[in-house]
Amino acid sequence: MFDILAIASRNLLRYRRRTLLTLLLIVIGMVAVLLFIAVAGSFKSMMVGQITDSVLGHVQVHRKGYVASIDSLPLNLNMRPNMLARLADELDGNPAIAAWSPRIKFGGMYSNFAETTSIRINGIDPAREAATVPLLPGRLAEGDRKAALVERGQIVIPQLLARGMKSQLGDTVVVVATNKDGSVNGKTFVVRGILEPISGPGGRDGYIHIEDARELLRMGEEQVSEIVVRLKDFSRIAQTGAQLKAAVEGLTNKEGKPMLEVHDWTQLSPFANIAKMIDLMTLFIKIVLVSIVLVSVMNVMIMAVFERIREIGTIAAIGTPPSRILSLFLAEGLMLGLVGTLAGVALSLAGIFAINVWQPTFDFGMQKGLVMAPAIAAGDVLTIAVLVLVVAVIASLQPAWKASRMDPIGALRHV
Repeated sequence: MFDILAIASRNLLRYRRRTLLTLLLIVIGMVAVLLFIAVAGSFKSMMVGQITDSVLGHVQVHRKGYVASIDSLPLNLNMRPNMLARLADELDGNPAIAAWSPRIKFGGMYSNFAETTSIRINGIDPAREAATVPLLPGRLAEGDRKAALVERGQIVIPQLLARGMKSQLGDTVVVVATNKDGSVNGKTFVVRGILEPISGPGGRDGYIHIEDARELLRMGEEQVSEIVVRLKDFSRIAQTGAQLKAAVEGLTNKEGKPMLEVHDWTQLSPFANIAKMIDLMTLFIKIVLVSIVLVSVMNVMIMAVFERIREIGTIAAIGTPPSRILSLFLAEGLMLGLVGTLAGVALSLAGIFAINVWQPTFDFGMQKGLVMAPAIAAGDVLTIAVLVLVVAVIASLQPAWKASRMDPIGALRHV
């Protein structure tokens, strides 16, 4: 085996310019793919992190039918205390869940006593909310980020509303809302903080304490609109989400029908489509890499067979079996793929390291100055490396097969 690899290496060095050009194509293809995977993966992770860790959480649980009519924030589809108690037991007993937070969501009117506008309110438990969506306190453009997000009698409002209504920290405002029975009630709040905007759902939401929300809506019991869940391992969201869904669907009503439904962030945010587009572009880039390696290696091997017909006839005439001739040419393709892979991986890792040292920034919607930190998993590097090696060998197969099946007499007569 080592003898065959040594002979293959010498044969490749006989045509150095052509070999170097082929290696260059393979290296460029590998560097392009690995850098794209790292950079695109960094952007995707940052985008998803901003959405899930600021607003949505990883998974949400609602009463059956709530998400279908979520635009109207229906209060008649809130979870009742008995539902919440059973769900809490399930969530607390799940080792894959890091934290969960109850919310009451409703629409209301926000007034500074001179002007009035609409607002979407989230009633939250500040400690649970901070544990479940840890980037939310960091979105405070004005206000103390180290203190609890809200306390009783306080409200945090979005920056766009604060500018439009000329509201400032410490202002007294009133929120008016209609409960599920149609009764109208109002409550005064002090502006405790102003949130910088974020693209997508939740970018214009205000926050109050969950007990204030229940008081404002005149709830006689501890109802909630949704449960937001944070997982310990975001990469296992599909598996954990499926397990949670199966467990939640086991919570049935008197008729034996599921009371609750589970949705992960991809089912709740339009930015999931952008994430899918990034994955699709990554697939296309891999296809381009396969094409580059296939064409370049096949071209080299076809030329090698054509230029060495008399040489092939000679070694065949002295008794070299066809299988060994086949192995010689396959080894040349393997060597091209192996050297190109090693060089491509080395340059790609160096490029990723350089980008991390450079720390370029970009804007995502209203989020400014996000630092790019590309990284690539060892599994992705191994997958691309194996892909290049396999394609290089496959590209060598047809020329190698042709060489091994040549008639020695006809090959020796070739001019």
